[in-house]
Amino acid sequence: MAMDFITALKNRRSIYGISKETVVSEDKIQELINEAVKHTPSSFNSQSARVVLLLNEQHDKFWDITKETLRKVVNNEEQFASTADKMAAFQSGSGTVLFFEDQSVVEGLQKNFALYADNFPIWSQHSSGMLQFVVWTSLEAEGLGASLQHYNPLVDEAVKQEWNIPASWKLIAQMPFGKPTMQPGEKEFQPLEERVKVFK
Repeated sequence: MAMDFITALKNRRSIYGISKETVVSEDKIQELINEAVKHTPSSFNSQSARVVLLLNEQHDKFWDITKETLRKVVNNEEQFASTADKMAAFQSGSGTVLFFEDQSVVEGLQKNFALYADNFPIWSQHSSGMLQFVVWTSLEAEGLGASLQHYNPLVDEAVKQEWNIPASWKLIAQMPFGKPTMQPGEKEFQPLEERVKVFK
């Protein structure tokens, strides 16, 4: 990687100013996604994560779909103007990662391990969160800025139709990325003494 893990961890932030300018090759981005999906842990090694990587026109199409979906639910034109600006900001990037969890895998685990049935949907979300973090940090390490968005379930059906997504895939989050065009502000941290306890 271009930087060590802890440095990437510290630098990873929500970056809303992004552009389509090339930072790394599309092949490299796909490689990062593949490695993240392959090696991020999941409960019972279920490997329930599914990812769709949208680049170029497909990325633009997703944010057009999202904008038009939101247009139908935001009645106030003034409010929609700010929503449209936000969609345009995400669309100004070079790609979007769509994170899914395959519910057929989750339901199979619930059936096969009934004792833990109530936990598998929760553990599925945990696994997805880890994958989102791994992808986000990997993109940061390569000099790309990203943010995590949640326009599901509003866009779910349109996304499934447009990209022929299996019915069992549940959309969890969306991550637009691109070359950073702005830096985030300073981040405040609560005292670690209040958040971490150590017993020796």
